[in-house]
Amino acid sequence: MKSTSFTKTRRAGTTASTLQSLLGALLLTLAGGCGPVEEAAPHPPLALDTASVGTSIQGLEDDNGLTMNGLTMNGLAFNGLAFNGLAFNGLASSAFSTWFQESPLTTSLFMKYLVRCAVPAGQSRTFNDGGLTYSWPGSLGLAPSWSGGAPATAAEQQVVTACIAALVNKFGRSVGVSVLGANAQGQLIPYSAAELSMYSLREACFFGNMFTDEGLFVGNDQAPLAPWQSSLRACALEGSDACPPLVHIGNCRDSCTLDPTGTYYTQCTRDGRTYRPITTRLRAQEVVVCGDDICQASESCGSSNRYDDCALDCGPCR
Repeated sequence: MKSTSFTKTRRAGTTASTLQSLLGALLLTLAGGCGPVEEAAPHPPLALDTASVGTSIQGLEDDNGLTMNGLTMNGLAFNGLAFNGLAFNGLASSAFSTWFQESPLTTSLFMKYLVRCAVPAGQSRTFNDGGLTYSWPGSLGLAPSWSGGAPATAAEQQVVTACIAALVNKFGRSVGVSVLGANAQGQLIPYSAAELSMYSLREACFFGNMFTDEGLFVGNDQAPLAPWQSSLRACALEGSDACPPLVHIGNCRDSCTLDPTGTYYTQCTRDGRTYRPITTRLRAQEVVVCGDDICQASESCGSSNRYDDCALDCGPCR
Protein backbone atom coordinates (compact mmCIF):
# COMPACT_ATOMS: atom_id res chain seq x y z
CA MET A 1 0.00 0.00 0.00
CA LYS A 2 1.28 3.46 -0.79
CA SER A 3 1.35 6.31 1.64
CA THR A 4 2.85 9.80 1.25
CA SER A 5 4.72 9.63 -2.00
CA PHE A 6 8.01 11.39 -2.66
CA THR A 7 8.22 12.12 -6.32
CA LYS A 8 11.48 13.65 -5.93
CA THR A 9 14.05 12.07 -5.01
CA ARG A 10 15.27 11.28 -3.27
CA ARG A 11 24.15 10.08 17.80
CA ALA A 12 23.72 7.88 19.14
CA GLY A 13 23.98 7.15 22.83
CA THR A 14 21.13 6.92 25.26
CA THR A 15 17.39 7.01 24.71
CA ALA A 16 16.22 10.23 22.99
CA SER A 17 12.68 11.44 23.59
CA THR A 18 12.30 12.75 20.04
CA LEU A 19 13.38 9.42 18.57
CA GLN A 20 11.03 7.54 20.91
CA SER A 21 8.09 9.59 19.64
CA LEU A 22 9.14 9.00 16.06
CA LEU A 23 9.52 5.26 16.54
CA GLY A 24 6.18 4.98 18.27
CA ALA A 25 4.48 6.95 15.54
CA LEU A 26 5.79 4.52 12.94
CA LEU A 27 3.58 1.81 14.39
CA LEU A 28 0.58 3.49 12.80
CA THR A 29 2.06 4.10 9.35
CA LEU A 30 -0.03 2.77 6.53
CA ALA A 31 2.95 1.12 4.90
CA GLY A 32 2.76 -2.58 4.19
CA GLY A 33 5.29 -5.34 3.73
CA CYS A 34 7.70 -4.09 6.36
CA GLY A 35 8.13 -7.18 8.47
CA PRO A 36 10.66 -9.99 8.31
CA VAL A 37 11.21 -11.58 4.95
CA GLU A 38 12.71 -14.83 3.76
CA GLU A 39 15.70 -13.52 1.82
CA ALA A 40 13.65 -10.91 -0.04
CA ALA A 41 14.27 -10.41 -3.73
CA PRO A 42 16.77 -7.66 -4.44
CA HIS A 43 15.32 -4.18 -4.80
CA PRO A 44 15.54 -3.05 -8.44
CA PRO A 45 18.19 -0.33 -8.77
CA LEU A 46 17.09 3.15 -9.78
CA ALA A 47 18.88 5.20 -12.41
CA LEU A 48 21.37 7.46 -10.66
CA ASP A 49 23.66 10.29 -11.54
CA THR A 50 27.37 9.90 -10.88
CA ALA A 51 26.96 11.35 -7.39
CA SER A 52 24.73 8.40 -6.43
CA VAL A 53 21.94 10.70 -5.32
CA GLY A 54 18.34 9.78 -6.14
CA THR A 55 16.60 12.04 -8.62
CA SER A 56 13.58 14.24 -8.10
CA ILE A 57 11.26 11.93 -9.95
CA GLN A 58 12.53 8.65 -8.51
CA GLY A 59 13.60 8.59 -4.88
CA LEU A 60 11.16 7.56 -2.19
CA GLU A 61 8.07 6.76 -4.18
CA ASP A 62 6.06 4.85 -1.61
CA ASP A 63 5.53 4.15 2.08
CA ASN A 64 6.12 7.68 3.22
CA GLY A 65 2.88 8.70 4.93
CA LEU A 66 4.13 8.62 8.48
CA THR A 67 1.74 9.77 11.18
CA MET A 68 3.04 11.54 14.25
CA ASN A 69 0.58 10.79 17.02
CA GLY A 70 2.69 11.41 20.09
CA LEU A 71 3.08 7.74 21.02
CA THR A 72 6.33 6.85 22.74
CA MET A 73 8.20 3.58 23.00
CA ASN A 74 9.70 3.67 26.46
CA GLY A 75 13.06 1.97 26.72
CA LEU A 76 13.99 2.17 23.04
CA ALA A 77 17.56 3.40 22.75
CA PHE A 78 19.53 4.35 19.66
CA ASN A 79 22.67 2.73 21.07
CA GLY A 80 25.64 2.68 18.77
CA LEU A 81 23.83 3.01 15.46
CA ALA A 82 25.23 6.40 14.47
CA PHE A 83 28.73 5.45 15.55
CA ASN A 84 28.85 1.88 14.21
CA GLY A 85 27.89 2.95 10.70
CA LEU A 86 25.48 1.52 8.15
CA ALA A 87 27.97 -0.58 6.22
CA PHE A 88 26.89 -4.01 5.03
CA ASN A 89 28.22 -5.52 8.25
CA GLY A 90 27.52 -2.46 10.41
CA LEU A 91 24.30 -3.90 11.82
CA ALA A 92 26.02 -6.89 13.34
CA SER A 93 26.95 -5.23 16.63
CA SER A 94 25.49 -6.41 19.92
CA ALA A 95 24.34 -2.84 20.62
CA PHE A 96 22.23 -2.78 17.45
CA SER A 97 20.81 -6.23 18.17
CA THR A 98 19.82 -5.22 21.69
CA TRP A 99 18.19 -2.03 20.43
CA PHE A 100 16.37 -3.79 17.60
CA GLN A 101 15.02 -6.56 19.80
CA GLU A 102 13.35 -4.13 22.20
CA SER A 103 10.51 -3.84 19.67
CA PRO A 104 11.25 -5.48 16.30
CA LEU A 105 8.10 -4.26 14.55
CA THR A 106 8.72 -0.63 15.45
CA THR A 107 12.44 -0.64 14.86
CA SER A 108 12.09 -2.44 11.53
CA LEU A 109 9.68 0.25 10.32
CA PHE A 110 12.06 2.93 11.47
CA MET A 111 15.03 1.24 9.80
CA LYS A 112 13.12 1.05 6.51
CA TYR A 113 12.79 4.83 6.37
CA LEU A 114 16.25 5.44 7.78
CA VAL A 115 17.95 3.24 5.18
CA ARG A 116 15.95 4.76 2.35
CA CYS A 117 17.13 8.22 3.32
CA ALA A 118 20.75 7.37 4.14
CA VAL A 119 21.81 4.57 1.77
CA PRO A 120 22.18 4.79 -2.05
CA ALA A 121 19.72 3.11 -4.40
CA GLY A 122 20.79 -0.33 -5.53
CA GLN A 123 22.04 -1.20 -2.05
CA SER A 124 20.19 -2.64 0.91
CA ARG A 125 20.86 -3.35 4.55
CA THR A 126 19.84 -6.58 6.24
CA PHE A 127 19.64 -7.85 9.78
CA ASN A 128 19.24 -11.45 10.91
CA ASP A 129 17.30 -11.90 14.10
CA GLY A 130 16.58 -15.38 15.40
CA GLY A 131 16.28 -16.93 11.95
CA LEU A 132 14.29 -14.00 10.50
CA THR A 133 15.90 -11.77 7.89
CA TYR A 134 14.90 -8.12 7.70
CA SER A 135 15.86 -6.31 4.50
CA TRP A 136 15.66 -2.55 3.89
CA PRO A 137 16.49 -1.02 0.45
CA GLY A 138 18.36 2.25 0.05
CA SER A 139 17.27 5.11 -2.15
CA LEU A 140 18.59 8.65 -1.63
CA GLY A 141 22.14 8.10 -0.40
CA LEU A 142 22.09 11.24 1.75
CA ALA A 143 24.73 9.91 4.17
CA PRO A 144 27.61 8.49 2.07
CA SER A 145 30.19 8.10 4.85
CA TRP A 146 27.76 6.58 7.33
CA SER A 147 26.46 4.21 4.65
CA GLY A 148 30.06 3.13 4.04
CA GLY A 149 30.62 2.18 7.68
CA ALA A 150 32.10 5.36 9.17
CA PRO A 151 30.54 7.15 12.14
CA ALA A 152 27.71 9.47 11.15
CA THR A 153 28.95 13.03 10.75
CA ALA A 154 26.92 15.95 12.10
CA ALA A 155 25.92 16.82 8.53
CA GLU A 156 24.71 13.26 7.92
CA GLN A 157 22.73 13.22 11.15
CA GLN A 158 21.04 16.45 10.14
CA VAL A 159 20.15 15.63 6.55
CA VAL A 160 18.85 12.15 7.45
CA THR A 161 16.75 13.73 10.20
CA ALA A 162 15.36 16.25 7.71
CA CYS A 163 14.54 13.48 5.24
CA ILE A 164 12.64 11.41 7.81
CA ALA A 165 10.76 14.49 9.04
CA ALA A 166 9.76 15.27 5.46
CA LEU A 167 8.08 11.84 5.20
CA VAL A 168 5.46 12.87 7.72
CA ASN A 169 1.93 13.90 6.94
CA LYS A 170 -0.89 14.41 9.39
CA PHE A 171 -3.25 11.82 7.94
CA GLY A 172 -0.90 9.03 6.81
CA ARG A 173 -2.31 9.15 3.27
CA SER A 174 -0.63 9.09 -0.13
CA VAL A 175 0.58 12.50 -1.31
CA GLY A 176 2.96 13.29 -4.15
CA VAL A 177 5.79 15.51 -2.93
CA SER A 178 8.82 17.03 -4.62
CA VAL A 179 11.89 16.90 -2.38
CA LEU A 180 14.78 19.32 -2.84
CA GLY A 181 18.15 19.63 -1.14
CA ALA A 182 21.58 18.06 -1.03
CA ASN A 183 23.27 15.13 0.62
CA ALA A 184 25.71 15.52 3.51
CA GLN A 185 28.59 16.12 1.09
CA GLY A 186 26.73 18.91 -0.68
CA GLN A 187 25.79 16.95 -3.80
CA LEU A 188 22.45 18.20 -5.09
CA ILE A 189 19.43 15.92 -5.36
CA PRO A 190 18.71 16.48 -9.08
CA TYR A 191 15.50 18.15 -10.20
CA SER A 192 14.08 19.46 -13.47
CA ALA A 193 12.09 22.45 -14.63
CA ALA A 194 9.22 20.08 -15.42
CA GLU A 195 9.20 18.88 -11.84
CA LEU A 196 9.09 22.41 -10.45
CA SER A 197 6.24 23.20 -12.81
CA MET A 198 4.23 20.12 -11.87
CA TYR A 199 4.90 20.62 -8.16
CA SER A 200 4.16 24.30 -8.31
CA LEU A 201 3.33 25.03 -4.67
CA ARG A 202 6.09 25.64 -2.18
CA GLU A 203 5.35 23.61 0.93
CA ALA A 204 7.88 23.36 3.73
CA CYS A 205 11.38 23.16 5.12
CA PHE A 206 12.34 20.34 7.50
CA PHE A 207 15.43 20.20 9.71
CA GLY A 208 16.81 19.17 13.10
CA ASN A 209 18.82 16.35 14.64
CA MET A 210 16.99 13.41 16.15
CA PHE A 211 20.29 11.64 16.90
CA THR A 212 21.26 14.25 19.47
CA ASP A 213 17.69 14.91 20.62
CA GLU A 214 17.93 18.50 19.40
CA GLY A 215 14.46 18.11 17.91
CA LEU A 216 12.58 17.99 14.62
CA PHE A 217 11.44 21.27 13.06
CA VAL A 218 9.16 22.28 10.21
CA GLY A 219 8.38 25.64 8.64
CA ASN A 220 5.83 26.66 6.04
CA ASP A 221 7.20 27.86 2.70
CA GLN A 222 4.02 29.70 1.77
CA ALA A 223 1.29 31.51 3.73
CA PRO A 224 -0.54 29.21 6.19
CA LEU A 225 -3.78 27.75 4.87
CA ALA A 226 -6.98 29.75 5.21
CA PRO A 227 -9.67 28.33 7.55
CA TRP A 228 -11.58 26.84 4.60
CA GLN A 229 -8.49 25.21 3.07
CA SER A 230 -6.88 21.91 4.06
CA SER A 231 -4.29 19.39 2.92
CA LEU A 232 -3.14 15.92 3.84
CA ARG A 233 0.25 17.61 4.22
CA ALA A 234 -0.98 19.76 7.10
CA CYS A 235 2.13 19.45 9.29
CA ALA A 236 3.61 22.59 7.76
CA LEU A 237 0.68 24.29 6.08
CA GLU A 238 -1.57 24.59 9.12
CA GLY A 239 0.99 26.93 10.64
CA SER A 240 0.84 25.24 14.05
CA ASP A 241 2.26 22.25 15.87
CA ALA A 242 -0.05 19.86 14.03
CA CYS A 243 2.28 16.85 14.03
CA PRO A 244 4.22 16.48 17.28
CA PRO A 245 7.11 15.92 17.85
CA LEU A 246 7.59 18.19 14.80
CA VAL A 247 7.87 21.75 16.12
CA HIS A 248 6.53 24.47 13.81
CA ILE A 249 8.89 27.43 13.46
CA GLY A 250 6.78 29.77 11.31
CA ASN A 251 7.84 30.82 7.82
CA CYS A 252 10.97 29.11 6.49
CA ARG A 253 12.44 32.38 5.26
CA ASP A 254 12.69 33.68 8.81
CA SER A 255 15.03 30.83 9.82
CA CYS A 256 16.52 29.47 6.60
CA THR A 257 18.70 30.59 3.68
CA LEU A 258 17.64 30.05 0.06
CA ASP A 259 20.03 28.87 -2.64
CA PRO A 260 21.02 31.49 -5.28
CA THR A 261 18.14 30.43 -7.56
CA GLY A 262 15.55 30.75 -4.78
CA THR A 263 14.48 27.13 -5.27
CA TYR A 264 15.43 25.34 -2.05
CA TYR A 265 16.92 26.08 1.37
CA THR A 266 20.59 25.41 1.98
CA GLN A 267 20.66 25.88 5.77
CA CYS A 268 18.34 26.66 8.67
CA THR A 269 19.16 28.03 12.12
CA ARG A 270 17.46 27.24 15.42
CA ASP A 271 18.66 28.18 18.93
CA GLY A 272 22.04 29.22 17.55
CA ARG A 273 22.61 25.92 15.70
CA THR A 274 22.79 25.61 11.93
CA TYR A 275 21.21 22.63 10.17
CA ARG A 276 21.07 21.12 6.69
CA PRO A 277 17.40 21.05 5.63
CA ILE A 278 15.16 19.31 3.13
CA THR A 279 12.71 21.47 1.13
CA THR A 280 9.39 20.17 -0.24
CA ARG A 281 6.90 21.24 -2.91
CA LEU A 282 3.32 20.12 -3.68
CA ARG A 283 1.00 19.87 -6.65
CA ALA A 284 -1.75 22.49 -6.60
CA GLN A 285 -4.48 19.85 -6.19
CA GLU A 286 -3.05 18.80 -2.82
CA VAL A 287 -4.62 21.89 -1.24
CA VAL A 288 -8.42 21.54 -1.18
CA VAL A 289 -11.26 23.81 -0.09
CA CYS A 290 -14.46 23.34 1.85
CA GLY A 291 -17.17 23.88 -0.77
CA ASP A 292 -15.86 21.76 -3.64
CA ASP A 293 -18.60 19.14 -3.01
CA ILE A 294 -16.09 16.47 -2.01
CA CYS A 295 -15.66 15.40 1.60
CA GLN A 296 -11.89 15.13 1.71
CA ALA A 297 -9.93 13.06 4.22
CA SER A 298 -8.64 16.33 5.68
CA GLU A 299 -12.19 17.69 6.22
CA SER A 300 -14.81 17.01 8.88
CA CYS A 301 -18.57 17.23 9.16
CA GLY A 302 -20.07 20.27 10.81
CA SER A 303 -22.18 23.36 10.30
CA SER A 304 -19.98 25.96 8.56
CA ASN A 305 -17.41 26.37 5.80
CA ARG A 306 -14.25 25.66 7.82
CA TYR A 307 -12.27 22.62 6.79
CA ASP A 308 -12.78 21.08 10.24
CA ASP A 309 -16.48 22.03 10.34
CA CYS A 310 -17.40 21.60 6.69
CA ALA A 311 -21.12 21.13 6.21
CA LEU A 312 -20.81 22.08 2.53
CA ASP A 313 -18.83 18.93 1.69
CA CYS A 314 -19.30 16.51 4.59
CA GLY A 315 -22.77 17.44 5.83
CA PRO A 316 -23.87 17.92 9.44
CA CYS A 317 -22.42 15.75 12.16
CA ARG A 318 -24.82 13.09 13.40
